Amino acid sequence: MSVLSLAFLSSYKAAAEEVFDWRACIKEASKSHPDLISAEEVVKQSEAAKKVTASALFPQINSSLDAVTGRNDNGIASGTGDTYTYGVDGSQLVFDGMKTINNVNAAKENIKAAKEGFRFTSVDVRLRLRTAFINLLTAQESIQIAEDIYKIRSKNLALIMLRYRSGLEHKGALLTAEANLSQAKLGTAVAKRDVAVARRQLAKEMGKIDFTSLAVNGDFEVKEPVVKKPDFDVLVKNNPSLQKLIAQANSADFGVRSAYANFSPTLSGTASANKNDSHWTPHDDQWDLGLNLSMPIFEGGLRIAQVEQAKATLNQLKANEQSTRDGLIFTLEQTWALLEDAIDNVKVQNEILVATEERSKIAQVQYSTGFITFDNWTIIEDNLVSAKNNYLKAQSNALLAEANWVKAKGETLEYE
Repeated sequence: MSVLSLAFLSSYKAAAEEVFDWRACIKEASKSHPDLISAEEVVKQSEAAKKVTASALFPQINSSLDAVTGRNDNGIASGTGDTYTYGVDGSQLVFDGMKTINNVNAAKENIKAAKEGFRFTSVDVRLRLRTAFINLLTAQESIQIAEDIYKIRSKNLALIMLRYRSGLEHKGALLTAEANLSQAKLGTAVAKRDVAVARRQLAKEMGKIDFTSLAVNGDFEVKEPVVKKPDFDVLVKNNPSLQKLIAQANSADFGVRSAYANFSPTLSGTASANKNDSHWTPHDDQWDLGLNLSMPIFEGGLRIAQVEQAKATLNQLKANEQSTRDGLIFTLEQTWALLEDAIDNVKVQNEILVATEERSKIAQVQYSTGFITFDNWTIIEDNLVSAKNNYLKAQSNALLAEANWVKAKGETLEYE
């Protein structure tokens, strides 16, 4: 945990009742995020759909009970009669050209696609959660930096006020120092408002309703190894967005086979056992066994069109698979380069900050003793303010670049 985070948490201890580290945020989002819950239900739907499809392979048994009353009046004799019937009937699919088997296999691939869709959602949630965490961490640090800048501007104004009253400085320098102090005061107010916005963002990505007392505990260290450039072709194979398309393409392939099976005859076995009578309870037995064979002859080109449609869907998904693979490899290359750039920039901005802090100390003494003018001194002080903000921004950008790199790899919410 950084010194600035400790300072923030100390000064805001009364307000920040709940302090979350990164792992705690992951744990909360894993059980509460609505997008994950929705994606999990999609998996359950696909599993249920597979069971529905597979049910056609099992015997289909029904029971029935009929009670009918009627009247016969043919001009010679008339009367009423009752008929009561109950029984069971069933059927068993024997052969349908492997259509149902292919539909079941397609449903299995749809389950895989749904599970990869859940992983993709988890990847996306992780990026949004990590971004929100970094934004709140940065906002907390910004308050401390804004307060440091306010102290610098206050000291500068006091020194200039003293020199102005003694006739050693002009009014323009005094007005500039006062404006700088007002700007520093505004920076503190903006930083506090940024914390409120970042809190709400993080609470949303954690699936929390109460966010008013939310704070985070963390540092700005990039933990992803960046010494050796990874093999992007290997990394892309496990990406859920690609795996989802592969599963969908496999499902579409079974869909084509199912469409061809529509041209095959369908053979089913049937059986029934009933009792019927004109009085309740029926006593007369009736049963039958049979085979049912159906074969399409002409349907206006329906089945041919179904095959063409299934083929087009398969070709589309294969093209999407190739496009997604190429896009993912490019994204990996791009995000890797941005991560390296961001890490290098942190080192540079740190060096600049150290240099400007040292230069500011020297300039403070030089200005107070009259060795440099106000114009030169204020430039040095402005550089110090910019260096503090730029270093924090560089650290924040490095963490965001790391988060985007992790997303490009296809890592889920549980990834550390």
